Amino acid sequence: MDIPLHTIAVVGLGTMGTGIAEVLARAGREVIGIDISDAAAGQAVTALEASTARAVERERITEEERRNILARFRTFSDLQAAADADLVIEVVSESYEAKQQVFRALDSIVRPGTILATGTNALSVTRLAADSAHPERVLGMHFFNPAPAMKLVEVVSSVLTSPRAVEAVTALARELGKEPVAVGDRPGFVADGLLFGYLNQAAAMYEARYASREDIDAAMKLGCGLPMGPLALLDLIGIDTARTVLDAMYAESRDRLHAPAPILKQLSEAGLTGRKSGRGFYTYAAPGTADLVPDALTPQPAADAAAGREVRSVGVAGSGTMASGIAEVFAKAGYDVVLAARSLEKAETAKSRIAKNLSRSVDKGRMTAEAREATLARVAPAGSLDAFAEVDLAVEAVAEDLEIKQQLFATLDKVCKPGAVLATTTSSLPVVACARATSRPQDVIGMHFFNPAPAMKLVEVVRTVLTSDEVHATVRAVTTKIKKHPVDCSDRAGFIVNALLFPYLNNAIKMVQEHYATLDDIDAAMKLGGGYPMGPFELLDVVGLDVSLAIEKVLHREFRDPGLAPAPLLEHLVAAGCLGRKTGRGFREYARR
Repeated sequence: MDIPLHTIAVVGLGTMGTGIAEVLARAGREVIGIDISDAAAGQAVTALEASTARAVERERITEEERRNILARFRTFSDLQAAADADLVIEVVSESYEAKQQVFRALDSIVRPGTILATGTNALSVTRLAADSAHPERVLGMHFFNPAPAMKLVEVVSSVLTSPRAVEAVTALARELGKEPVAVGDRPGFVADGLLFGYLNQAAAMYEARYASREDIDAAMKLGCGLPMGPLALLDLIGIDTARTVLDAMYAESRDRLHAPAPILKQLSEAGLTGRKSGRGFYTYAAPGTADLVPDALTPQPAADAAAGREVRSVGVAGSGTMASGIAEVFAKAGYDVVLAARSLEKAETAKSRIAKNLSRSVDKGRMTAEAREATLARVAPAGSLDAFAEVDLAVEAVAEDLEIKQQLFATLDKVCKPGAVLATTTSSLPVVACARATSRPQDVIGMHFFNPAPAMKLVEVVRTVLTSDEVHATVRAVTTKIKKHPVDCSDRAGFIVNALLFPYLNNAIKMVQEHYATLDDIDAAMKLGGGYPMGPFELLDVVGLDVSLAIEKVLHREFRDPGLAPAPLLEHLVAAGCLGRKTGRGFREYARR
């Protein structure tokens, strides 16, 4: 028998509570908004009036529909107003004491059949349920901010929760136009369980002064297609909230990756909690706004590019997709490019790949046929590295094998003229090991492009302890000239993007390995709740499970953190030859082409 959920009370009218109330009222539910603060209740009404007015202006609803929505939302300051509710959604401050106080009071107010949902994203639903007179009716209903826009709702059941209550809330979420994902009760659930570990690692990376806040955020937006960088997202969520979530996660997992970075404690205890206070990792024009203002950490305009070396010609070593993509990027930017492979035939094949890619751009109207021919004319294929004798910049894009790269750099050292910059595109190997294979380590630097190179805007510029300032300035200037965004980082495993991305992917695998959630639910949670362009398992199958395992091993070997050890399930799939899309099977199966 279905449980009707027509009248719904929302307790706590902060940003999240107000958003949930709006979603419910727009979906035709009678909404009882409750907050001890009259000001908060008034702001909630004002917010609903403003959002519905915008909807009328954009012709998404009529004026009559707007009046009906507003009429369905009533506010009160006393929990007694929830007496007739079929469902109560609690969204008060993220503390056991505050939430338990609400649930205890509701026990004596609502009907026995009323479902009680907590909006927590960090606390134990089981603990809250156990403290209730009717634990079977208590569950979690975790919306994401902003609730009207975000599609994901995590429906969290404890061992005490009635299946009928779960079914009723799941059906409601679908009726609201949301995508419900069923999860068990553990801190962070699915989306936040993966998201906050990643955010914590980004905070620790910044605290260690490995990279600037701007470069960390730009790297994850441009390298992974994320809507926000991790430090900006921490400011939006609230640094104090993030610390609470991580504390709860660490208490259960004892995984050092979940132990809150000390900077989160320092900022939150200083009241620098992010946008809501006007200052967190960044500084804002006023509390509650998204408008950034310069502060002492804001980067100054770049130094004069003349500090670097002149680069007119570029050599690209390799014949794969990455090598041809990088050669295309340089040729488009006006550089003369020597594309060298192990044989002239392989180099010609790589140039043919560039020609096909440029032809597609012409077909799509992105470039003219004349520009295509001029770009192709600047690419000279060669069957030997001897052709690099006069290049100003040599970029290697060969197999991700240290021995192969070291041999190549030893050859470049002999072939390239004095003063030529030597760059490696490695994504995980130590740049300094390539540098030490030469007699001029000061001229060696990392220039990590992302695949596909013509489309991806990010280049991680990796300097070793031996790289000269002049070489660093040269590569930054060249990166800007080829219309890419350079971010600076030091020579350590994973650089910025992979050091943050692959532990997140590894943790997603552990969730499946522990039967906590399904592949589909985890992918849906991260796309709908985190704004990720691909779910972790979709991405793993695209990257290749063998490549992912190799990067995980490099990170684990470098940082020696048990939490970075590759998930056994990943190792087992690689051992079985299930490497992702390229083999037709990884975490999922794919049709053979």
